Amino acid sequence: MTVLSYRDALNQALKEEMARDPGVFLMGEEVGVYQGAYKVSRGLLEEFGPMRIVDTPITELGFAGVGVGAAMAGLRPVIEFMTWNFALLAIDQIVNSAAKMLYMSGGQVAIPIVFRGPGGAALQLGAQHSQSFEAWYANVPGLKVVTPATPADAKGLLKSAIRDNNPVIFIEGEMMYNQKGEVPEGEHLVPLGVAEVKRAGTDVTLVGHSKMVAVALKAAEELEKQGISAEVVDPRTLRPLDLPTIVASVRKTNRCVVVEEGWPFAGIGSAVVDGIQRDAFDDLDAPVLRVSGADVPMPYNRQLEKLAKPDAAKVVAAARRVLYLD
Repeated sequence: MTVLSYRDALNQALKEEMARDPGVFLMGEEVGVYQGAYKVSRGLLEEFGPMRIVDTPITELGFAGVGVGAAMAGLRPVIEFMTWNFALLAIDQIVNSAAKMLYMSGGQVAIPIVFRGPGGAALQLGAQHSQSFEAWYANVPGLKVVTPATPADAKGLLKSAIRDNNPVIFIEGEMMYNQKGEVPEGEHLVPLGVAEVKRAGTDVTLVGHSKMVAVALKAAEELEKQGISAEVVDPRTLRPLDLPTIVASVRKTNRCVVVEEGWPFAGIGSAVVDGIQRDAFDDLDAPVLRVSGADVPMPYNRQLEKLAKPDAAKVVAAARRVLYLD
């Protein structure tokens, strides 16, 4: 095992896939000379040149469309958005072109493209730069949605996403680029659509993705001090969603709390809870509870922003409620 940062794991995945397949290229704002807004593309311009590491103007709709066209022609573009908040300007190409082309061509035209970049809130970036959009994209047939929570998953999932013949929405945690963890050496692939139990437990299941995996693990540590054994499940891929792994955990613990950074209405947690109540209703000893971001635009004020985000204390409180301890 090698210890890498989340940022370097992504960089390694891009480097390996570009070396393996000459059809893979990276396009986006500041990915070349500046080496990426978050330095994920550090060193790639020098190694692969400006034909494969392509700096673009501030035109998300334009370069997303160029990427879709390149994918239609048989290349494997990786389109980097400086933040998924900016991808709102490219949503027509993502939803109406990338997601629809295979279906509308009767299976003749695949779109092997990855749209990637940071999502969710950072620290005091304001309402327009702190949004979690994974539920939007997961709602669209034809798109796969990936949210890695560790450096190992970041590398393995990105490599799998680049090799996939479908458009993949790859949302990286904006606060996770410096996070370090062990990454398997050599060829490391994590299949899309396969969840992972990040921590085993017996009393309550905590389901969280992206940055919320760390929140759930921290809550599990606190619950352990209170004599409560929490199991933490990371879906890793939100579409396709590995519901059987989540249901198997709930059948074991009989209780569940779903954690997400996004807004509560029609969120990812809604789909998870729906699946649990359909497939594991008779196993539940309490209603499934959700912990999410507040149903408001993200405040700029530091203390209000903190109140609007999910944290370990809120997850612990929800877990105690499903255990009927509070």
